[in-house]
Amino acid sequence: MRNRVVATGAATLVMALGLSACGGGDEGGGEGKSKTIKVVAADYGDKASNASKIFWEKVAKDFEAANSGYKVDLQIINWNDIDKSVKNMIQTDNYPDVLQTGGYADKVADDLLHKVDDVLSPATKANIVPAFAKAGEAKGAAYGIPWVSSSRVLFYNKKVFSAAGVDKAPTTWAEVADAAKKISEKKAADTPYALPLGPEEAQGETLMWEMGNGGGYTDAAGKYTLNSAPNVETFKWLQDNLVKPGLTYPNPASTDRKTAFADFAAGKVGMMNGHPSVVKMAEDGKVEYGVAKIPGKTGPLESTLGVADWTMAFKDGKADKDAVKKFLDFTYTKKNLVAFAEMYNFMPVTTDAVAEMQANPKHASLKPFFEALPTAKFYPVNDTAWDVISAEIKKSGGKAASKDEDPKAVLDDLQKKAEDAAAAE
Repeated sequence: MRNRVVATGAATLVMALGLSACGGGDEGGGEGKSKTIKVVAADYGDKASNASKIFWEKVAKDFEAANSGYKVDLQIINWNDIDKSVKNMIQTDNYPDVLQTGGYADKVADDLLHKVDDVLSPATKANIVPAFAKAGEAKGAAYGIPWVSSSRVLFYNKKVFSAAGVDKAPTTWAEVADAAKKISEKKAADTPYALPLGPEEAQGETLMWEMGNGGGYTDAAGKYTLNSAPNVETFKWLQDNLVKPGLTYPNPASTDRKTAFADFAAGKVGMMNGHPSVVKMAEDGKVEYGVAKIPGKTGPLESTLGVADWTMAFKDGKADKDAVKKFLDFTYTKKNLVAFAEMYNFMPVTTDAVAEMQANPKHASLKPFFEALPTAKFYPVNDTAWDVISAEIKKSGGKAASKDEDPKAVLDDLQKKAEDAAAAE
């Protein structure tokens, strides 16, 4: 998954499940428009058998069968390419009607989106967990509709740890480095610690490490602090203790999360940070794994990273606004959201889907992630500059850990870009 650190995180999730959200109105999208809904969505799969198009094609087929005269035009795009592809669509006035991807606020800044109140029925909107619905608000109104959520934990390979003589999950950075050295010395895994800082989700791995040193992307007032002293210290530690000693990938800045997850599922990695989809991948790969809180500099993180991905509806799409509402209401049923969450072992964002998954014994492996979510911290996703800044972090942020780079210089450059983007908004 991909996404302003919402100060409350997904606070008090269990209590939030019984509440509802509310909002205002919008304009646009009406007479003379098409009943064909153009849907563009990100592909969460890592192989043909779990490609997201399987889910979306079924939703489209079921929707068309239940709604005579309506059609769905689907386009599923790889996570690494979807931001660029959507940008091209916007530049050529070839807007999607519905988009599912990692962020929405940059499009709010350009006045491209319908307000949620105009494309979701009151019942569907009220079913969204309020903490996530709140994170979909920018400039005083809701524009982003949460799609799926996840929290992050440390995964470790029990067999690798046993072979290396590591008797428990690390809780501090020093223990991470010590365990990685032992794994390397015993040749118990190809990659003692998987550090994916490539363009797929550099912003996620970066934030988890920075949080462990009291850092992060913003201060309490919401001002960007990418080059803060704690953040620079964090990357210097990664350089000196994991990258230069050869205890992680040779070039983390070009290594994507997908690679790290696949390597863990193949038994090639000793430990790494991950989200719930790793559970299924590890089980499929017959990897005996354990999970623990993410280690920080002096102790485990009490607030981990939480992420939500988003759907949104474009005002300048070709479909009638009522057609879009009909499609979104259909898509956001419990049946569909549970089906998508189960494909990738994610957590849903509606109250009925959450309740169903928590009550089902087959989802017991998700318990640590549900427990971590109420205190999780999020990206500054409702800041209209965040998507621009996130793209810059994806592009070059990982270089701060590269062995031949100066972490401060890399982060100073990112901070300048962040300040410029924020000023532009």
